Amino acid sequence: MTHPTPTKIQFPPLSAANRSRPLAYGGTLEPEWLLAAYRQGIFPWFNEGEPVLWWSPDPRCVIRPERFRVSRRLLRRMRRGDLGFSLDRAFEAVMAGCAAPRAGQSGTWIGGEMREAYGRLHRMDLAHSAEVWQGEELAGGVYGVALGGVFFAESMFHRRTDASKIALAGLIVQLQAWGFVWLDCQMETQHLRSLGAESVPRARFLAQLRAGLSRPGRQGCWRDTDCPADSAEIARALSR
Repeated sequence: MTHPTPTKIQFPPLSAANRSRPLAYGGTLEPEWLLAAYRQGIFPWFNEGEPVLWWSPDPRCVIRPERFRVSRRLLRRMRRGDLGFSLDRAFEAVMAGCAAPRAGQSGTWIGGEMREAYGRLHRMDLAHSAEVWQGEELAGGVYGVALGGVFFAESMFHRRTDASKIALAGLIVQLQAWGFVWLDCQMETQHLRSLGAESVPRARFLAQLRAGLSRPGRQGCWRDTDCPADSAEIARALSR
């Protein structure tokens, strides 16, 4: 599939942004804008009814696949093997799960415009999802954008305890097998740090982003990928 070449869209200098201040506002969520943004270390984040807000926090939170870690408790849970795992099987359902209001929240930043925009990227084989299943029920998942050897994670959710962590673990196992440099988490949280995430200065992030984008990554739809079938296989891969 031919993808747009995002070379004509220019954002302000990244020095204008930090963790609490967006870089710019306006523009659209058309593929050209999104691809230009991600390639420059920028992502959209805004509430419905607002103009598109573009962010490039400093520092930047990332997970290097080889440094990803899970607790012994979670490994024991995963070794039961009662949760299935897949890629790109239910992208829209994962986005819907991520968009559902969380406890203590009255709304969501993943509105209809965002869901349509990333749905377009998914149909272009640029946005992907990882899913965890309890039988036929979607128990949790994560979605984001893959360019070269970098995965830009956008959001994750769970309906069963630990399902989002297991989805992320399965995705990390696959990204490492494909030679991805890292998974971009955007902004640091204590939860992400417990999984091995680290904060890096934006200048370092951008230098390694350029190197990551030059890698081949994984082209096409990921649905038929030979990925771990269940949580037990993910646990074995993490324990090697």
